[in-house]
Amino acid sequence: MDYQLTADVTPAPGTPDLDPLQQHGVAALLDEQLDLLAGIEGPDGLEVEPLDHRVEVHGGGAVITWLLDAPALAFAEEAARHVLTELLTQTDLLSGWSVGRCEVIASDDDLEAALNNGPVVELTDDDLGEALTDEEIAELREGLLAAAPQLRGVGLEAFGHVADDPACAVSEEAARLVAGALVQGIEVLTDDLFTDVQDLEDAEASVADVDAVTVLNMLPQRYTDLYGPLFAKQFLVTTVIMGYRLAQPGWTQPLCTAEALALHLLKNEAAAQLEVAGLLDELPMKEIMAAFDEHVLVGVDHERLFDTPEGGDGEDDIDLLGTPGLDFDEWFLPRNAETVLHPYLAVEDDGIV
Repeated sequence: MDYQLTADVTPAPGTPDLDPLQQHGVAALLDEQLDLLAGIEGPDGLEVEPLDHRVEVHGGGAVITWLLDAPALAFAEEAARHVLTELLTQTDLLSGWSVGRCEVIASDDDLEAALNNGPVVELTDDDLGEALTDEEIAELREGLLAAAPQLRGVGLEAFGHVADDPACAVSEEAARLVAGALVQGIEVLTDDLFTDVQDLEDAEASVADVDAVTVLNMLPQRYTDLYGPLFAKQFLVTTVIMGYRLAQPGWTQPLCTAEALALHLLKNEAAAQLEVAGLLDELPMKEIMAAFDEHVLVGVDHERLFDTPEGGDGEDDIDLLGTPGLDFDEWFLPRNAETVLHPYLAVEDDGIV
């Protein structure tokens, strides 16, 4: 049976909060070590199989979400605690770290939505209270605020905050929290795309034929048979460029339709980060995202790609819209003559169709 297990790992007491660079390093190290685990020996020699995992690092430590196949819940918890303790002990760079909470906290359906980056799971207050303590939620919020300054491409006004308007619906803290969620979302989105690339290359197939992908299946569904290994790598390159541009001063309009789609997925991932921290229902997200779209997604009509025209049946319907860049073959083309994109985005022939 599959179980969702959540474990907290924390540095030695008295250790200063992790800065953004340290958080990134810890996330990479834990992810690498967990990837190496082919199987876990549980109590009485019973095998517990790791199926998937997710690492979220904040200033005070890390939260590991783990999907395990185990004979029973108790076996999953005991085996996971044992192997995580061993992992921390044997990893010099994590010397002094320890395992705190290590327990199954949600249903299989909740885990599938979370690990597959599908639609954000609507959690009740009771669910959030069971999943994280007030102290843990506070740490997650602090992590979001600490990450916010890395989003140098736009200011707080891009989230609807007006500094000299005391009646503004979007406070400075609300804007900073969403900015931090976008920064953390970039890390998760990029990491998950690396996995999608590997899965599609291993299968030598498209998203339409591979169930394991976690990001590319959230793109317009009409084209899933065209999302092959080459497309996945090109979309990864686009996402990396987009993340770099958001981290630099002076954001300009999306360079191509694919970048607009990457921003679309980033907004979904940021919402997931806010949900984990128990913030999604507290923030004026409608106003914030409307302001963000107005500042960042300028002059693009990418959302039409997610619609199925009434009476239509696929790609040909998009050609009728008359909007440059919406045809699948044009997603990676520059949106204006002055823009020069990465040469890899001009490579053609995926070899799967």
